[in-house]
Amino acid sequence: MTNLTLKQLRYFEALARHSHFGRAADACAISQPAMSVQIRELEETLGTELFERGARQVRLTGFGEEFALRVRDILRSVDELADLARASRNRLVGRLRIGVIPTIAPYLLPTIIGNLSRMHEGLDIHVRETLTQKLIQELADGRLDTAIVALPVSEPSLTEVALFAEDFVLVRPGEDEGKPVPNREMLREMRLLLLEEGHCFREQALSFCNLQSARPRELLDGSSLSTLVQMVSAGIGVTLIPEMAVPVETRSASVSVARFNSPQPSRTVGMIWRKASPLAEQLLQISEVVRQSADALRKQHITMTAPSMSLA
Repeated sequence: MTNLTLKQLRYFEALARHSHFGRAADACAISQPAMSVQIRELEETLGTELFERGARQVRLTGFGEEFALRVRDILRSVDELADLARASRNRLVGRLRIGVIPTIAPYLLPTIIGNLSRMHEGLDIHVRETLTQKLIQELADGRLDTAIVALPVSEPSLTEVALFAEDFVLVRPGEDEGKPVPNREMLREMRLLLLEEGHCFREQALSFCNLQSARPRELLDGSSLSTLVQMVSAGIGVTLIPEMAVPVETRSASVSVARFNSPQPSRTVGMIWRKASPLAEQLLQISEVVRQSADALRKQHITMTAPSMSLA
């Protein structure tokens, strides 16, 4: 056991996560043969196989699954030692791994990264865009430092910091400009376009309309907000999008945008991180940068869209 190396453990964790030598090697920035050699040497050191090898993918053996749990704990502890050293410095430097959900990333990230890079020159920012549940798991595994999501996530091991509230707006075909804005009861009778299963924004929209996910005939799914808006432009239906997405998603689509009467659908956006993270104080500082970035973007949005956005 004295020959186990941290490098081997990281390669093992990558292969356990990707279940594919090629993808795991890419994630670790090494060649596939080098990955295979390291895994084989690890198995020889342990005296047992960690993976069942198939033609297209690999899967953990029973021992490999138990080993993976221990390895993730070890790697998380090692990363936290590095974070502890970073936290002891007087300024924010080094790698910062930020996760963001898809209904926020394209609209807010450019401003956030610009502000963070300008205020903290030593930061090496890595961004991961995916769904909330994946971000929570990657935070728990120590593969992310923090994530920007819609709150609440209600995970006991995570700190939640609310940053701002954001309204949802109605996107209709361009010819509907000036028509009365439907209330939630009327919206339930319309062809509503929503993000596919797994997006928290979908559930928030369904909740506002008091609809259940099990009513597929009235609903059409899209993989992104861009797809939904283009479908509306083609006259297929109507959709809801977060206000921050309006300037980007409607600039090349023949659609009209309107606000709902009170109560308006909305979401709370915030940051989450592990309660045990040594970077908690620094992440709180970063959350303030995110808040300020969102405020600046919102003011810019109001200035750009106030004359043209229909109000209920």
